[in-house]
Amino acid sequence: MRRLALLLLVLLGVAHFATLGKCEDDEMKEEETEDDFDDEDDDDEEAEEAEDDVTEVKEENGVAVLTDGNYETFVEGKDTVLLEFYAPWCGHCKTFAPEYEKIAQALKENDPPVPVAKVDATVATGLSQRFEVSGYPTIKILKRGEPVDYDGGRTETAIVTRVKEVAQPDWKPPPDVTLVLTEDNFDETVNNADIILVEFYAPWCGHCKRLAPEYEKAAKELNKRSPSIPLAKVDATVETDIASRFEVTGYPAFKMFRKGKLFEYTGPREQHGIVDYMIEQSGPPSKQVQAAKQVQELTKDGDDAVIVGVFSSEQDAAYEAYLEACNSLREDFTFRHTFSSEVAKLLKASPGDIVITQPERFHSKYEPASRTFAMKDSSSSSEVQEFFKKHTFPLVGHRKPSNEAKRYTRRPLVVVYYGVDFSFDYRTATQFWRSKVLEVAKDFPEYVFAIADEEDFADELKSLGLSESGEEVNVGILADGGKRFAMEPEEFDSEVLRDFVKAFKKGKLSPIIKSQPVPKNNKGPVKVVVGKTFDEIVMDSKKDVLVEFYAPWCGHCKKLEPDYLALGKKYKEEKNIVIAKMDATANDVPNDHYKTEGFPTIYLAPSNSKQSPIKFEGGDRTVEALSKFLEKHATKLSQKRDEL
Repeated sequence: MRRLALLLLVLLGVAHFATLGKCEDDEMKEEETEDDFDDEDDDDEEAEEAEDDVTEVKEENGVAVLTDGNYETFVEGKDTVLLEFYAPWCGHCKTFAPEYEKIAQALKENDPPVPVAKVDATVATGLSQRFEVSGYPTIKILKRGEPVDYDGGRTETAIVTRVKEVAQPDWKPPPDVTLVLTEDNFDETVNNADIILVEFYAPWCGHCKRLAPEYEKAAKELNKRSPSIPLAKVDATVETDIASRFEVTGYPAFKMFRKGKLFEYTGPREQHGIVDYMIEQSGPPSKQVQAAKQVQELTKDGDDAVIVGVFSSEQDAAYEAYLEACNSLREDFTFRHTFSSEVAKLLKASPGDIVITQPERFHSKYEPASRTFAMKDSSSSSEVQEFFKKHTFPLVGHRKPSNEAKRYTRRPLVVVYYGVDFSFDYRTATQFWRSKVLEVAKDFPEYVFAIADEEDFADELKSLGLSESGEEVNVGILADGGKRFAMEPEEFDSEVLRDFVKAFKKGKLSPIIKSQPVPKNNKGPVKVVVGKTFDEIVMDSKKDVLVEFYAPWCGHCKKLEPDYLALGKKYKEEKNIVIAKMDATANDVPNDHYKTEGFPTIYLAPSNSKQSPIKFEGGDRTVEALSKFLEKHATKLSQKRDEL
């Protein structure tokens, strides 16, 4: 019994300790649970602290480090801040870094101190876009939050001086130098300016916004000249009558005026390019020659026509008319004038005569070495310009990449390709082949003839199928409408060339056209046009044709595709309306009036005006926008629709 009682007591004790252990474990679990809650509270606090860290501004060697997250907090309430945008990999930025830290120290000691900060533009992309940063390092001075461009030197002295100037309490940004033109002051300003450049812009236009600081910098630089050259701008969305008068259809658009007369602006769209172009344009279009030797040197060694106006003095009325005619063509020709009797004698000219002399290399027995236009009081500027255009190229000239756009735009153009080289060693061979072309050119005055180096026009030869002909001399004809004709490869001489030109004149030649295969099934809502079917579909005089020129790789073209298909379906029942498309990378566009300089390009070819297509410009390329364009210009709609 005693043993049984003892065993019972032991068992009761174990049970007690087991119960006690369980209670302690539960308490520990309760404590762990409370700790877990404490940890969650800590996590929340850390998250809040992390959020606070976004706006925290750190410093590196006295320069505040700004990000998209802390910028606003940092600049708030500060009168002046110096800001640098940099890229970690930029060599100029690395070189500038120690100088910038010196600047920070110097401005910290200013009274009052000016904070200096930097932004890693590769990380803070929002700020970079906001401040239109396009190069590194870019320095901005903020005045009450508004950026002031800095374009001075990257030295401590230059930057600190400029910042201290802007930091003055009464400092205000100087007014824009660019003139603002409206209906009230446009004509007066333009008519009184010897030369002025006018930009037509739209406030919402991204290109215009990017151009604005460059244009203003150019205006400031040109304003410092004596005499100054003014730059002006017109808000085309407000001054719609002025924009319409000058046929402004896109932005930005530039118009140049001399005493109110309109001239084409073909210059750059950045500060230095605008400045250089306008300075060149502001000078006289013709340079004076004072000695016969100058003219002789130009004709002996030159490769372009020499144009010289002969006058009695600067007060000669003919001289003024000559300069006016030269102004419009100053980028196409090199003009000279003289008041020298010696030069007049050399040119066999009298005051009021304009003489065009061909370089010696182009002289031949089939044409005069020079031509003279005798100006009269009644001679107009347009008559003089026509004289320039007609006689500035010889019977058989040298077509080059540098002059083809100015001299060889007339069609038909007969081009003879070989190794053209007028240097001393190769001049004889070059003139040998040219002499054979001259024999034919003299009998076809209605055509333009030229020789061209085969290497300069390798792509053109390839498009003619002549790049691997094996012949020393090849011939092609570039005709109206972008059509091209190639002479069958054979040994070249004058008679072979003559037969080829005669065959072209009689219409016996077939043009070379790059074309995809003609589609077997072309009954869809959007007709597929290829090189061989362009005339058949697009130039069909019985139908209005809306044609899109696209590139398969073009993202804008891919985006347009569903809308363009929907447009085709919308007008599918209109028998005399065709919605068409053409892969301009795989097919020739055999008509010069349908130029494609980007993708997609969309033209409407009206039934009654195929040689004057209407280009779709501006606006979104949506079904609605394209429908409005089509219905505005179409000639063959069965009925005008109100629902678009």
